[in-house]
Amino acid sequence: MTSGKGGTGRRIVLWRHGQTSWNLERRFQGSTDIELTSTGVAQARRAARLLAALKPDAIVSSDLKRAAATAAELSALTGHTVALDSGLRETYAGEWQGLTHDEITARYGEQYAAWKRGEPVRRGGGELETEVADRAAPVVLEHADKLPEDGTLVVVSHGGTIRTTIGRLLDLEARHWESLGGLSNCCWSVLGEGARGWRLLEHNAGTLPEPVLGDDT
Repeated sequence: MTSGKGGTGRRIVLWRHGQTSWNLERRFQGSTDIELTSTGVAQARRAARLLAALKPDAIVSSDLKRAAATAAELSALTGHTVALDSGLRETYAGEWQGLTHDEITARYGEQYAAWKRGEPVRRGGGELETEVADRAAPVVLEHADKLPEDGTLVVVSHGGTIRTTIGRLLDLEARHWESLGGLSNCCWSVLGEGARGWRLLEHNAGTLPEPVLGDDT
């Protein structure tokens, strides 16, 4: 609910990790633990300076290296300890992981097309998007529930996981989650608490428009 003291209510900032080498290669990462590039570290530092101005009350992150290293840059500026949670990892995508976009469309064309149509698909034999939301959204809500009135939570995660979490928190049907465009590296979306629940305030914010390079392109 919106604060009764004239505040803006709680906010959740869902922040995608910085660039990795697999992003540049358009290689599906999924739950593979890939580190940031030097550019990715620089992106995280720049974004952290902007997000620190929001005076976040807490930071929670996926435990994969690319997300944890991104979160560490904000932790260094705010002094908040990062809570690491495996529930915020990117979608496990089985046989798709490690393949480039072109390899996926060549080998799994029908599966890829069905996913893009919004059908429930276990990409590469991995998780359904609804299963990702089942594990990630409760983590976000658990930490959001601990916020003070008008507090801000920063969630550091991955493009696909952030999209499914937003879809779940906005109570959108899963087949419509694709309508939420992907996030560029180190960009974020903001959810605000309103009288009727969570609402999307910003999406893919943080830079001028950039190409989205990642698992959900």
